[in-house]
Amino acid sequence: MFTTYNSQLLDNAVSELSKLPGIGEKTALRLALHLLRKDVSVSDALGNAIIEMRHNINYCPECHNICDDGRCSICSDPRRDRSTVCVVENVKDVITIEATHEHHGTYHVLGGLVSPLDGISPNDIEIASLVDRVKSQGVSEVILALSPTMEGDTTNFYIYRKLADLPVRITMLARGLSIGNELEYTDELTLGRSIQNRMLFSDTFHNDQ
Repeated sequence: MFTTYNSQLLDNAVSELSKLPGIGEKTALRLALHLLRKDVSVSDALGNAIIEMRHNINYCPECHNICDDGRCSICSDPRRDRSTVCVVENVKDVITIEATHEHHGTYHVLGGLVSPLDGISPNDIEIASLVDRVKSQGVSEVILALSPTMEGDTTNFYIYRKLADLPVRITMLARGLSIGNELEYTDELTLGRSIQNRMLFSDTFHNDQ
């Protein structure tokens, strides 16, 4: 049960902070008290940054990564290899893979994974726009960089079937990644090697038969 702290204002702050992932009530209280000890400008800056982010951040119309306006910095970078598209579940995975410095192409953020149990179908995520990109932008390789979970494998297979008749090489991360692990929790060295040693998705699929 949530503890009260002799101040409704503090209660409200702790309640809202504790709704954030990975932050329990004790951590929320510590953060709230820390802000109380600081100059009010610190809280103002934090609050304004969060409000501005939430109201003004946009999504790249090409890859669905976050951006401030127009296209994201990756899609608009002329040094990136636009013939290679790395397919990921969410924005966190873009950040994770970028930290390895092993992928020099662009990305495609699906915004989720196919999960019938959760009511998420292929039409609920950005698969159709991926197919359109491959057809219209001269993409020669699609790297399936989804977490090795049941939902990730289901989504991989669906994308493979949608792209199978197109002239594009479909690869996936090497299975140095532990089965069932989320991509964001994989260390950079392991993830980097899995990108370098990626394999044809069709080879993996046939080996499973």
